[in-house]
Amino acid sequence: MNPLTIRETAALFQKSRILLSSFELDIFTNIDESGTLSSQIADRLHLDVHACERLLNALVSLGFLSKQNNLFYNTTESFTFLSKKSPGYLGGLMHTNHLWNTWSNLTKVIKTGTSANPSEINVRGEDWLFPFINAMHDRAKKQAPEQLASIDLSGVKSTLDVGGGSGAYSMEFISIKPAIEAAVFDLPNVIPITEQFIEKEGFSNRIKTYTGDYTKDDLPEGFDLVFLSAIIHSNSLEINGDLIRKCFRSLNKDGRIIIQDWIMNNDRTQPTSGAIFAINMLVGTEAGDCYTEKEVTELLDAAGFKNISRLMFESGLSQMVAHKL
Repeated sequence: MNPLTIRETAALFQKSRILLSSFELDIFTNIDESGTLSSQIADRLHLDVHACERLLNALVSLGFLSKQNNLFYNTTESFTFLSKKSPGYLGGLMHTNHLWNTWSNLTKVIKTGTSANPSEINVRGEDWLFPFINAMHDRAKKQAPEQLASIDLSGVKSTLDVGGGSGAYSMEFISIKPAIEAAVFDLPNVIPITEQFIEKEGFSNRIKTYTGDYTKDDLPEGFDLVFLSAIIHSNSLEINGDLIRKCFRSLNKDGRIIIQDWIMNNDRTQPTSGAIFAINMLVGTEAGDCYTEKEVTELLDAAGFKNISRLMFESGLSQMVAHKL
């Protein structure tokens, strides 16, 4: 590390903001295959002509666009991933754009210990919620095949995905074992979005949905496997303890719980991705955190689970698996 690398790291936000503002403004969708003038884009999107042209030039310099004879063009990659006209559109980036607002308050959060965005998901607006679920779906759909591949589903007839969002993991359970009865439990304003994704992905009538708040309501019972992906990091240890006890009651005898999340080493410095994500929880939730293997093991043990083990992926994510005997 030297002054140059420190300055480069400090300035990385500039490139990020150029990309995120362009994505938020929908620049890439509004560039024609035959090329588009900056004035045309500014007119379509009601932007300042001078400012729009400077933004487009920066996108060219960063490799997101090309420019010939004052006409701007998408690259193959920018069209594929950043234009709504493409089936590969990364709509989940809008959630990253929303994270900018909470992360901008990090200094204040460190001083006060109070989240910049403590409101619960079930009271946040649709403008925040759908991009969030969409981002989680994009990620889960890509990662689920690898993450679920090592799970032994022999003897598993039913699964419950708690806080399952889009239902992506339930879809993958069914893809692995079509006879499985899969269900998603999530908040009242999330389940309608869940059902949209279930229909879009071709799983209508194959995934059951339950509406509730796991911090207040009991979970449905009678399942062989309860799955919690990216859930415990949103909660305090106390809420997680209560949730894991509810999961225990939800399971049949010989059932399993799988907790998939960033699981930290005891000094909370590794994995690096988890240490950074703990800051995301600090600025974005009231009491969320990334917990250590010791902490999660103690919660599972207190709830009555046995044969607790951990599987770690190359990405840094882990699965904590425990059994109800």
